[in-house]
Amino acid sequence: MHLDTVDTVDDTFDTVDDTVRIDETPGAAPVAGLVVSKAVGGSVVRHRVARRLRHLLATRLPALPAGTRLVVRAAPAAATATSADLGADLDRALARLVRS
Repeated sequence: MHLDTVDTVDDTFDTVDDTVRIDETPGAAPVAGLVVSKAVGGSVVRHRVARRLRHLLATRLPALPAGTRLVVRAAPAAATATSADLGADLDRALARLVRS
């Protein structure tokens, strides 16, 4: 996904990398994309992390401003993180982005 203007979280989170990005397109529904690289683990692990993140994002997208386009990059620590850990890091990252 191409992002023209990007706000980036500068903090380091354990499971959600510091390249969580947000861009707004007025009037459109919020959408999210995931980047889960081979650094996270093998295919099975990457897909498990992606499924967890998709599930967590589905409940959080409606709270984002209309037109938000979000890209979340999973950090290698996401492979061993619990869903609660992923959710906590995602919440912190989203809170930082929405405030900025």
